[in-house]
Amino acid sequence: MKLPPNTHLEFAGASVAEQQARDELLLYSAMAFALIVVILFACFRWAAHAWLVLLNLPFALIGSIIAIAASSTGLSLGALVGLITVFGVSARNAILLFSHYEHLVEKEGQSWDVATAVRGAQERFIPIVLTASITALGLLPLAVEMNRPGQEISGPMAIAVLGGLISSTILNLLILPVIALRFGGRKASPPRAAF
Repeated sequence: MKLPPNTHLEFAGASVAEQQARDELLLYSAMAFALIVVILFACFRWAAHAWLVLLNLPFALIGSIIAIAASSTGLSLGALVGLITVFGVSARNAILLFSHYEHLVEKEGQSWDVATAVRGAQERFIPIVLTASITALGLLPLAVEMNRPGQEISGPMAIAVLGGLISSTILNLLILPVIALRFGGRKASPPRAAF
């Protein structure tokens, strides 16, 4: 298309606003991720556990991508917010598991072996499943009514979170203890004396 002299085309409106919101979301997510990494390394006694929490994030991504693809919602701003949300829930579940492993070994004097890994996963089963279930129940109405007017952001967000919750909860309880057993422990130390 030929334009008259001294004129130009410019995209504006909702498309530009959505792109700007997406860019800001990615920037703030990167800053939050860096802060989370620093906090994880400061909080865990075993450095490998901080890395394993980060390794756990793809567990949520698997279910979210499958749910987004199955619902044909696409990777919208709402779906991106949902991915970030489910990463947080998945990381929280991994932190629960790893901090309990550290407690079992450091405070209770358990040796780091298969029995401790299984015991830790069993003892954290209910808190992890409860967190996922309550979050899923809260988001289910948004996912069911995602095609209604006004649900353009919250519907895809709910779909991404629900899919990620399913995969991350199952993989947190079945695969993560195996990975932790292989890469995340250390030998037992005697329980610390209370002062």
